[in-house]
Amino acid sequence: MTATHTRPTDTPKQEWATGLTVFAAVMLFLVGVLDIFRGIMAIAEDDIFVTTPNYVFEFDLTSWGWIHLVLGALAVIVSIGLLRTAMWARVTGVGIAGLVIIGNFLSLPYYPVWSIVMIALSGFIIWALCVVERGNLSELSERR
Repeated sequence: MTATHTRPTDTPKQEWATGLTVFAAVMLFLVGVLDIFRGIMAIAEDDIFVTTPNYVFEFDLTSWGWIHLVLGALAVIVSIGLLRTAMWARVTGVGIAGLVIIGNFLSLPYYPVWSIVMIALSGFIIWALCVVERGNLSELSERR
């Protein structure tokens, strides 16, 4: 006699939790990769970015490049943790996305359109990570 194992059916809340977690992970990965490229551009060529005279938060573009490179690398690592539905990655993802928002706000005069796009993407990441209930996330990781 063989035993049949039935897989529990997903509720709509679990499907939303899965979708939002995957959305946040993919978007955080995308933000991380784009921030890595932006960091490399700023480190390699200072003349790519337009500088604004008399800006309150004036820094060397090479230092901005290193800041974006490190934030991008951390975002990519955290996005991998989000795909594995780790709670630490969810909390860290909100923090990294917040730091990306602050970093892009401070570098608005150097590359304004791109900074606004990155701020918007990071805002969506924070929303997606915060809207999923803790219980739904733990149920997702138990099913795997």
